[in-house]
Amino acid sequence: MKIEYYKEFSHELNRDMEFKVYGETGKPCLVFPAQDGRFYDFENFGMIEAAQEYIDAGRVQFFCCDSIDAETWSKEDGNPRQRIEQHERYYHYIVDELVPRIHEINDPGQTEIKGIMTCGCSLGAFHALNFFLRRPDLFDKVIAMSGIYHADYFFHDYHDELTYLNSPSDYLPNMPMDHPYMELYKKSEVILCCGRGAWEQEMEYSLHQMQQIFEEKHLDVWIDYWGYDVSHDWYWWKKQIDYFLQFVV
Repeated sequence: MKIEYYKEFSHELNRDMEFKVYGETGKPCLVFPAQDGRFYDFENFGMIEAAQEYIDAGRVQFFCCDSIDAETWSKEDGNPRQRIEQHERYYHYIVDELVPRIHEINDPGQTEIKGIMTCGCSLGAFHALNFFLRRPDLFDKVIAMSGIYHADYFFHDYHDELTYLNSPSDYLPNMPMDHPYMELYKKSEVILCCGRGAWEQEMEYSLHQMQQIFEEKHLDVWIDYWGYDVSHDWYWWKKQIDYFLQFVV
């Protein structure tokens, strides 16, 4: 398997940002780390190995980015406005800086601009869905495992226009049915999954909430609840990514 490491300066974040690429061709997949995680976690926790069959077959190419969750979603003792503003800088780093690099690396000749798949576990699942919903013109597939999809979980009683913009369970119900994004959603493939075991209760509640919203919007999304033995853990996420990839790449 071809593995490449990149460290490039982000003008949005005013710092170097790191990412790793696994594979040479196939569907480009942007992987968001779990909460406070790093760009190498997908490899270190065995997720790349679990997906190796699809990487080696040239069906998917993983781009594992870094997070700044410790400055944003996780920094619950920090100033909430500053936290969400920093997340918006991260958002622009991803869509304005990293996405073009993904296309350059995945298709150096730029012969065809493909949609990018997003993937993540835990808080990475939130990012995977949220980035897709905000920019379905850039992203067209999602595998989100064990996510929470409302900003209140991290920002509690603080609300402003930016927390709203990053809270799928708040903004998606208000999206008009004739919004141009609705057609893009319908053409995309979205898989949301969680277990029913240890440390998955909040995730299961959030997933039920999103399921209802998608049904009300007449959006065909694959919602998958795994068993009561399935916990919030890499052991299960490895099984899930191996299972779901066969349907989307």
